[in-house]
Amino acid sequence: MALFNLNINGKMHEVDVDPSTPMLWVLRDHLRLLGTKFGCGVSVCGACTIHLGDRAVRSCQLTAAQVGDQPITTIEGLSENGDHPVQKAWLEHDVAQCGYCQPGQIMQATALLKENPNPTDEEIQEAMYGNLCRCGTYTRIKAAIKTAAKS
Repeated sequence: MALFNLNINGKMHEVDVDPSTPMLWVLRDHLRLLGTKFGCGVSVCGACTIHLGDRAVRSCQLTAAQVGDQPITTIEGLSENGDHPVQKAWLEHDVAQCGYCQPGQIMQATALLKENPNPTDEEIQEAMYGNLCRCGTYTRIKAAIKTAAKS
């Protein structure tokens, strides 16, 4: 076990975990931040996407030891009241059906728009590739990203 001081959603958290513990489990099991979802555990579905600094990363493959002093943002830290432009666009386009993958989708889309505020359809598709939605709301996801890019 090792002691880690992690900056998560703008607050410092001290956790005592094995250095190889995936951040997904640090967030969910140790800090009770349940918005980040477990999907596949092997970094192919995107349900566990968080931000490490400004980059979208899969928390199921990011260990506590790899974080260092970089800040982490989870879906809970994206906005206090669910009023981030991407979250508002998601509601406007009625993206979520079952909703399970949506925190990861939103975190991936937010990172995309931070890096590229006016992405083309192809850039959206490329950035969102690997964030799987079993309900198949990909058309609505793309429309929501385009709406968020305008705001």
